[in-house]
Amino acid sequence: MAAIRPRSTVLAWQPSVPGIAEVFHARFTEHAYPAHVHDTWALMIVDGGRVDFALDRERHGAGVSDAVVLLPPGVVHDGRTVTGAGFRKRVVYLDTSVLPERLAGAAVDGPLLADPALRDRVHGLHLALWEGDRLEAQSRLAFVRERLHGWLAARGRPTGAGAVAGARAAVRLRELLDARVVEGITLEDASARLGHVHPTHLIRSFRKAYGLPPHAYLTGRRVALARRLLLAGATPAEAAAEAGFYDQAHLARHFGRHVGTSPGRFARSGPV
Repeated sequence: MAAIRPRSTVLAWQPSVPGIAEVFHARFTEHAYPAHVHDTWALMIVDGGRVDFALDRERHGAGVSDAVVLLPPGVVHDGRTVTGAGFRKRVVYLDTSVLPERLAGAAVDGPLLADPALRDRVHGLHLALWEGDRLEAQSRLAFVRERLHGWLAARGRPTGAGAVAGARAAVRLRELLDARVVEGITLEDASARLGHVHPTHLIRSFRKAYGLPPHAYLTGRRVALARRLLLAGATPAEAAAEAGFYDQAHLARHFGRHVGTSPGRFARSGPV
């Protein structure tokens, strides 16, 4: 008789702790994230199994160990399960008030931080966030931040996400997309705004700089916005409309690929 595989589960919430945009706990038996970017830092520890991911086109693997994974904002990455057993992870998404974006280049150089003390601090931060102790969480976050700053500053390449942008046209197109996450922009309009750069040149430049085409980048930004709206209390239909999706079904299709669960389950997943 075949063994019953555990069901994938997701817990997510938005704590009232400055600097933390989202807390995300998940167990995936089988999942593959598409290439995407965040506007926050993703600080992850793996509690079970193993995950494989690419950051700025270089592949890495992380499992249950003392290593902490730190993914910088604005840099394309993906993620996938490695074995049939899947993996369990806990993530805190940190905004740039905790770590400045100028340190992103140092994180690209080495997203795996082999630091048992840092892992213990991140684990303690998650416990405080789960229990809802705001003061303890703020205190633990301060010590996590201190340790992360030490790691990144020691690497001596404090470059921002713009350093991986490459072509100037790609940087400018990304700025346009970031400013129009909800309403979007056509390639023709973007071309005109950027000095009539040919649309195919824009697409090639953007893909070369960020590792994914403009439409995939915009979809990822819309999913990120929908996550924030759902955690703030919006219904899936409201989040779909406010984040720029055609309808709730359109949001659900992309949300499942990016987050590994449905918008409704995600909204209800946090601690009671």
